Amino acid sequence: MSPAARTDDRVPAWAERLVRFLDDGLVLPGTNFRVGFDALIGLIPGVGDLFTSATALSLVWLAIQRDLPKAVIARMLLNLGIDALVGAVPLIGDVFDMVFKANRRNLTLLERYDQAPKQAGTRDTMFLVAAGVSVLLLLTIPFMLAILLVRLLLD
Repeated sequence: MSPAARTDDRVPAWAERLVRFLDDGLVLPGTNFRVGFDALIGLIPGVGDLFTSATALSLVWLAIQRDLPKAVIARMLLNLGIDALVGAVPLIGDVFDMVFKANRRNLTLLERYDQAPKQAGTRDTMFLVAAGVSVLLLLTIPFMLAILLVRLLLD
């Protein structure tokens, strides 16, 4: 399906309902802060994160069905990967789930693509390139420091 044919399509209502359920369906009493089932079921070790990660993949599947650019889909998977990785850490991961809201981020990516397909794809490609360069730099710095330390010790 071409981007021009897809501009009249909107993100299905079930996707918004799913995101509301997973990320922000409940308001914490006495605050304006919203949490969802993802943060609550995530308190159950192993099972909770597995269930919500599998459910969240339905948004990625929607993006694949709608033939979104690979950069948008990769960014969606990156959001889910960060959520799953940090979410696996007991307690800290549960707090992170309440704040990061990977599903809301992914729905925003889908909606942004519907509104401006070309700009969204370009923006996501640039984001992924910047993220990749950042990771490479972060991985390279410790090795360079180790080499400098060894040289200093040997001289």
